[in-house]
Amino acid sequence: MQLENADLNLLKALEVLLEERHLTRAAARIHLSQSAMSRTLTRLRATFGDELLVRTARGFEPTPRARTIQRELALVMPRLRSIVRGDEFSPASVTDVVRVQLTDYAAVVLGNRLFREVFGQAPEISVQAAWLSPQSFDDLEHGRADLVLTPVPPPAPLRWQPLFTERFVCVLSRDHPLTGDRLTVRDLASYPHASVVVLGAERMLAESRLAALGVTTRPGLRVPFFTGAIAALPGTPLIGVLPSRLVDHVPEREVRVAAAPEELEDFAYGMAWHPRLDADPLHTWLRNLVLDAALQLTDLDERA
Repeated sequence: MQLENADLNLLKALEVLLEERHLTRAAARIHLSQSAMSRTLTRLRATFGDELLVRTARGFEPTPRARTIQRELALVMPRLRSIVRGDEFSPASVTDVVRVQLTDYAAVVLGNRLFREVFGQAPEISVQAAWLSPQSFDDLEHGRADLVLTPVPPPAPLRWQPLFTERFVCVLSRDHPLTGDRLTVRDLASYPHASVVVLGAERMLAESRLAALGVTTRPGLRVPFFTGAIAALPGTPLIGVLPSRLVDHVPEREVRVAAAPEELEDFAYGMAWHPRLDADPLHTWLRNLVLDAALQLTDLDERA
């Protein structure tokens, strides 16, 4: 393929097709009909001399050439967008799609403050939020995600910036046998736990911290969402060792909150992104709004 003969307008469609691997979803993202997206895929196959996406029993799968192109697009597209956008960045004129991955914890404690500003300043922007997963850092690496909110620092070369410090608290059913205002590590070892597992970890952060102290927690319930862990506690012997800010949003009619053992240290919650987005005006603006939302949390803590 010669650059002179290529339609660079097709690159956006190709980027979305390789991310979605689904004609209807890809068409919806760039406001095309399914038939128009099908014709676009035909043009892309002719342009690159490759099938790019092959239909299988599980849906479309990218060819080896398409996987290579996707890695290159993850580097090229942010730079092209920055070139087109120029030095003057105005959130009010943004029509881009940004992709954020986070837990329900981050959605609860940061979501309203963050998205109120995002859509207040950029009413035409589209935000695609997805749950934090074992593939989240890989999605950043390959351009399938733009920003990840997580308590786990990513591997190099991904960037990481702490946002705020969080502490653990213990959440129990109101009729739980443990009644103390602060639980001990022995208490935590004596009852099963409602644990939240994200990023593919076998143990949640609190369990890992307890294991380092020589405490093995009893297996109980393992769920992918923090709100699901809290909802499961009433009427059970389960203990949830959870971030304090999430619990602030939970009605205490059926659960009570006790202080965590002093041995459980606070932890940092942060955001991760790929260095190719370091200087991109859109993503710099977005990260600054995340920082502002986190600062509001810290200010509230200091005034409490």
